[in-house]
Amino acid sequence: MAAANGRQAVLAVDQGTSNSKAVLIDAEGAVLASGAAPVRLSTPRPGWVEQDADDIWRSVLSAVGQALAAASVEVVGIALSTQRESVAAWSRRTGRAVAPVIGWQDVRTSDWCSALPESVDALVRSRTGLRVDAMFSAPKLNWLLSRTDPSDLCVGTVDSWLIQRLTGEHLGEAGNASRTLLYDVVKLDWSDELLEAFGVPRAVLPEVRPSNAGFGATRGVPGLRDGVPIVAVLADSHAAMYGQGCTRTGMVKATYGTGSSVMTPIASFEPEDCTLAWLTDRPLYALEGNIVSSGSALAWTAELLGLPDVRSLIELAATVPDAGDAVLVPAFAGLGAPHWDRNARAAVTGVSSSTTRAHIARACVDAVAHQICDITERIGVAGTPNRCLRADGGASVSDLLMQTQADLLGHRVEASDIAELSALGAAELAWSTLGATTGWSERRSLRAFEPAIDDSSRKQRRARWADAVAKVLTARD
Repeated sequence: MAAANGRQAVLAVDQGTSNSKAVLIDAEGAVLASGAAPVRLSTPRPGWVEQDADDIWRSVLSAVGQALAAASVEVVGIALSTQRESVAAWSRRTGRAVAPVIGWQDVRTSDWCSALPESVDALVRSRTGLRVDAMFSAPKLNWLLSRTDPSDLCVGTVDSWLIQRLTGEHLGEAGNASRTLLYDVVKLDWSDELLEAFGVPRAVLPEVRPSNAGFGATRGVPGLRDGVPIVAVLADSHAAMYGQGCTRTGMVKATYGTGSSVMTPIASFEPEDCTLAWLTDRPLYALEGNIVSSGSALAWTAELLGLPDVRSLIELAATVPDAGDAVLVPAFAGLGAPHWDRNARAAVTGVSSSTTRAHIARACVDAVAHQICDITERIGVAGTPNRCLRADGGASVSDLLMQTQADLLGHRVEASDIAELSALGAAELAWSTLGATTGWSERRSLRAFEPAIDDSSRKQRRARWADAVAKVLTARD
């Protein structure tokens, strides 16, 4: 039934590592109402990171209920933006979860990954553009399947779990599938060779569809009428890139979340640091670097310093002009791109008797920005004239972090006026699929930051960071 005022909206659900959000967005890109609910993480053993699949679903229902209660609209479609490499498992017969969600931060399979022959890594790179690492889904699925009866099993990334709860169908989206190490991003299908290499039977996996191909319709969902179509699905970092309007080669975006993702579109598939951003009428590929500890590093440092939250940490960091000689390398679960060393461990270097709590706080803010720089240098987008980085995600609301990022990159940073852009990116794809004129990013205001330090200072700070990282990498042996 249409709303009394006739206003239509897409319900965008952004399911992330630490919370679920629901946003009602009209065809002009205006946010009509929103809701949010936390999601718990558990660490039952060192290196293990798990979530309760039912808790994720309950958080989505809570966020959706809050949004729907706050606005009188007709929901014409649903868009999903989801955390990527985490894996869920449920009974095909009952639809109930049969194991905890193994989170993307989980490193229980690191040793198993290290023991794989180089030929498997070469195969993975050639088919997926990624590398073998415990962050991705396939090693987690291998671990899960070795402990579960596969005869009644369905597995998938979080998008598949939510689609199953919303519609009862076992479906997944191509961009999310590309993060599993099992999906051939050129042939656009599960790879039999990769399935065999990781011991994952095709029968337990979802049917993979393009990002805007439709994913069934709601059935028996509390608070939603039956028959609302799931119009579009994107992985969260990919949705942020879509929302930023980064659809052309040369454009770069960074999402600052629990971890961070730097992405830049490319013209065709490359077998190194590549991902499938989305699949519509054609695939769009992107170079990407993934940072394991970004927002989580800020939260850890805040707790270490006895501060109530990340906001307080950044306020403390702003009381000093720099970190002095202190450098914090947040390798709490090893290092992701571009080092990919899961044996590295966090360290603070350059500490002296003059180092204060504020210097440590500032060093953590610097660490988030340095890691972004490491990736831009790796994928070849650092130091290029007229280059601009578009920023989004929770930590991008910090002017201090954004200015630090511009200083260390040596070029302009533009931060979205909407920190959590993933929901809007998914909604924009949904509305475009429904026939609306979009291009919302062109009308969105941005906060711009230009470099405020000279090249000599920038090089000194980057060299100090590189020295600290080298010590961490060396220390693994």
